[in-house]
Amino acid sequence: MVLDLVVIGTAITLGPLHNSAFILLLSAPRGVRKGLAFLLSWLANLVAVIACVLLLTGGEPPDRHSAPSTGVACVKLALGAGMVLYGARRRRRPPRPHGPPRWTARVDDASLVTAAGLAWLLQPWALVGAGAATVVAANLSSLADWLALAGYCLLATLSLIVMEMYGVWAPAAADAKLNALRTWLGQHQEQLVITLSLLVGLWLMARGIYELVA
Repeated sequence: MVLDLVVIGTAITLGPLHNSAFILLLSAPRGVRKGLAFLLSWLANLVAVIACVLLLTGGEPPDRHSAPSTGVACVKLALGAGMVLYGARRRRRPPRPHGPPRWTARVDDASLVTAAGLAWLLQPWALVGAGAATVVAANLSSLADWLALAGYCLLATLSLIVMEMYGVWAPAAADAKLNALRTWLGQHQEQLVITLSLLVGLWLMARGIYELVA
């Protein structure tokens, strides 16, 4: 479970879409507050998903090759296959030229509630779903599993935490460097999305197959 959560959490934190949106929020008036609202909402979403899974499992992992464990393996396999197909399809088709999303023009006037809602909207739900399927194996009687779950949430939020802290401690330098990062993310967004989709998708497929046959 731990290795799966590390892979998924890393993929979540490296996602270009939410990181670009977060940089825009930090650059807006009251940017630090808006960034904090986004960050806390992002983290709360991850915690809420994990809590729902643990409520369903009772904090005890299902037996191997039982109906629940087989279902979870199939979910991982399906999510992985979907991500691979998505990445392969985007790789074959050249990206269409398009301008920035409409919401980017409204960031300056966004409220804290809007910033928090944007975090929910931009959450990579396929990866969050893969994380939820992995959390089914968590045993709440084990301190190590508690630490793994906490580490997963922090890892999936790490890029936001680093940028938020940078914006608080060195706002002038952060504004220039983070906007340069946003430009780079915009230029390489397609490659990043494709690479993350293919790599994590293949990992999930391999894990799903292993759990079905082992």
